[in-house]
Amino acid sequence: MAKYNYDKSALRGLGVSAFLGEVKLREQHIAAASDEMPQSIFNANVLAKKLHPAKQFVKVARVIDHGDAKSFVLVPDPARGTEEMAYFRAGQYTSVELSLGSATLWKPYSICSGPVDALKGTYTITVRRSNGGYASEYILNNWTEGTEAVISGPQGDFYYQRLRDAKRVVAMAGGSGITPFHSMACAIADGIEDFDLTILYGNRTRESILLREELDAVAARSNGRVKIVHVLSDEETEGYEHGFITAELIKKYAGDGDYSLFLCGPKAMYAFADAQIAALGLPRRRARKELYGDYGDPARSAAYPAASAEKTYTVTVSIRGETQTVSCRADQTLLSAMEQAGIKAPSRCRSGECGWCHSLLLSGEVFIPAEADGRREADKTFGWIHPCCTYPLSNVALDVPTLL
Repeated sequence: MAKYNYDKSALRGLGVSAFLGEVKLREQHIAAASDEMPQSIFNANVLAKKLHPAKQFVKVARVIDHGDAKSFVLVPDPARGTEEMAYFRAGQYTSVELSLGSATLWKPYSICSGPVDALKGTYTITVRRSNGGYASEYILNNWTEGTEAVISGPQGDFYYQRLRDAKRVVAMAGGSGITPFHSMACAIADGIEDFDLTILYGNRTRESILLREELDAVAARSNGRVKIVHVLSDEETEGYEHGFITAELIKKYAGDGDYSLFLCGPKAMYAFADAQIAALGLPRRRARKELYGDYGDPARSAAYPAASAEKTYTVTVSIRGETQTVSCRADQTLLSAMEQAGIKAPSRCRSGECGWCHSLLLSGEVFIPAEADGRREADKTFGWIHPCCTYPLSNVALDVPTLL
């Protein structure tokens, strides 16, 4: 009988040097640690609660106007129970709880500031005005200094991972997709992260470049480890690249040797970027993409059944011991229908991946776009769905577990 009964083929392309380096690093940390016994058997739970709070109660301490965008500096609100901000990895996001009319929803925004700022008691999120962005419109029009808000703990895994990523990272950014890379640049300049970052930042014109001065400042104090390359699609200007971020442009700035490629930007950028990334022939682990939020119109997927368009169905929701039936348009996600009906449904990423909205489909037919389907195989087998990216094809019934 074979010694192992699992398929080892997926491991053959992985090197072991990075894992062996982890052993040495852990031995160094153990040697440098105190010999005193922990004072409480619950220390790990105390730390976990600090790092992963379900909610953080904050106030807006400062608003920075960028024209069509604003940065909001958030600080803890001790009067409502938050004494300090949870530490985060550069590139993570936080979700903001919003009450818009009868709807309560969570919208994700990348944390723009560096992790050092969390230790000083602040997060900064940058929100840009966008067509159809009802949450961003509300925040931009209503948040001022002193506004109280509720945000989640840090979420997502769009951050540098020593075992997976190369020491050199090339970032493809578009529009407000610059925010997680600004956080990474700050972390490098502050000595929190140890990798080299080249940001290819696409915009239409020089005037539309978000956080240009902030990016220049952090690059200047990074000792050459952070480089910013501006790519303008609608202008030809000396000192700027012109056109789009293509595979050729990526190769130009990546140079020779191993590198990882990170991508964050508007939805329209992703389809174009996917083709460019494929042309590079990078190993799968070397290409990383940030989630882009709500999928939008399901009809843009070639697999969507056209016969269901423009129909309206019912969704019967069992949540917190209560059952409620609401209406849902065919082009509307089940999560959106619940939110508009005033049901406080759990969610975070709104991209089909994080699992916060994880629910059991009791009956009915649904459509889930393949590119937004982040479920585990077991979920698919046993009928679990993510309502944030699931559209009705008939009347449906859901059981929505929640800890909130």
